Amino acid sequence: VQLQASGGGLVQAGGSLRLSCVPSGRTFSPYGMGWFRQAPGKEREFVAVIYWSSGMTYYADSVEGRFAISRDNAKNTMSLEMNSLNSEDTAVYYCAARTSYSGSYYRISSYEFWGQGTQVTVSS
Repeated sequence: VQLQASGGGLVQAGGSLRLSCVPSGRTFSPYGMGWFRQAPGKEREFVAVIYWSSGMTYYADSVEGRFAISRDNAKNTMSLEMNSLNSEDTAVYYCAARTSYSGSYYRISSYEFWGQGTQVTVSS
């Protein structure tokens, strides 16, 4: 399974962007799909996750209320709507998918499949 992330770009502080993640390759049924990000010089961190069957979502405290994750079950695609962006949101954003039920949703090791990343740059 390959994940293709897109939608990144340059945006001014206070602006919005929408990221998308599209899987390709063999058909799979994800347990959940999520977004992580990595800023320069920092470790990759959890951003948001959505559980495929229930639609339940969880967010990092830093993006709660500003970002919204959603999925299209029929197309197996996932999106991240990002609003009120600030400079601290500047990072490479990675989409990820998990088929396993084990592991916490915020841990990188819980996800088997990863996209290539898309750059989000917020200018002040």
